[in-house]
Amino acid sequence: MCPAGNLEPWVRTTGAIWMAYKLSKSDIEAARKRIMGQAVVTPLLRFPVLDEATGGTILVKPECLQRTGSFKFRGAFNRLMMIPAEERASGVVACSSGNHAQGVAESARILGVSATIVMPSDAPKIKLQRTRDLGAEVITYDRFGEDRVAIAMEICDRTGATFVHPFDDAGVIAGQGTIGLEIAEQARALGFDSLDAAIVCTGGGGISSGIALGLLDEISGCQFHTVEPADFNDYARSLAAGERLANEQAKPSIMDAILTESPGEISFSILKDRASEGLVVSDEEALRAVAFAFRELKLVVEPGGAAALAAVLAGKIKLKGRVVAIVLTGGNIDFEILQRALEQ
Repeated sequence: MCPAGNLEPWVRTTGAIWMAYKLSKSDIEAARKRIMGQAVVTPLLRFPVLDEATGGTILVKPECLQRTGSFKFRGAFNRLMMIPAEERASGVVACSSGNHAQGVAESARILGVSATIVMPSDAPKIKLQRTRDLGAEVITYDRFGEDRVAIAMEICDRTGATFVHPFDDAGVIAGQGTIGLEIAEQARALGFDSLDAAIVCTGGGGISSGIALGLLDEISGCQFHTVEPADFNDYARSLAAGERLANEQAKPSIMDAILTESPGEISFSILKDRASEGLVVSDEEALRAVAFAFRELKLVVEPGGAAALAAVLAGKIKLKGRVVAIVLTGGNIDFEILQRALEQ
């Protein structure tokens, strides 16, 4: 039986639970109740220095202050709470470059569930170590030569564990969507009854689609933009084409948190009718945003988590005289990368 009305039916396939994806705002409101008391309600902040630098009114949602250092805890905890109690004994399996890994590991620790995480061998050292510190078993793979989902599914087949996809899972998306509800409420509390635009970093689209559902149903007239690394612009191209397109060739990027082959099926079904033009930023622009956040906003943000900030600092959309919300999605950065950003 599915514990959340609109997410039926559940279909068990090769040891994992896949959920139908007719998502609505009510699913996000249900997720907020599940994660209440565990996830941090992060603030919505305004910085005069950022407004002066961009010419707009920029409202910043710092999910880098979230539990485990990124937004991922919201979706992971919501998803694990939805697993029937009798099935939790078999554990959970996830694949992630680090932030989803930590979110799942921490959620599993809280709920007393075993967790196995498939992570790329070149993931930031801080993400690998913290995932292990949270009690999860970490299995590494070659990001450019192996299929992480295939590895994860083999473990599920062998153990009966539940697979928790990093972005293409309705329960995960609903959890991330709680950010959108908070932005809408907090913007009103600051005196902004409308937003001209919202910009959210995008890999597979879990957080973007969730926020789009939670925010756009609350605030009308808001243009919603995804933002990706320049060499991983599958979402920007897919939105323009009206269909899911993959990246033709994997290339390295410092924005490890948002490197995916193609848009998620569920997330794209949500964003194709809600998102405006997809934006892209370079590694250099992301590093400049990391340095700006550290020096001017007094926030520690990783390159992928700073993509939306990079987009506004680089003027990727019109900002003058407009009210724009952005999300800083994660702060799990290796010291060497932070030093590189500050030196640049």
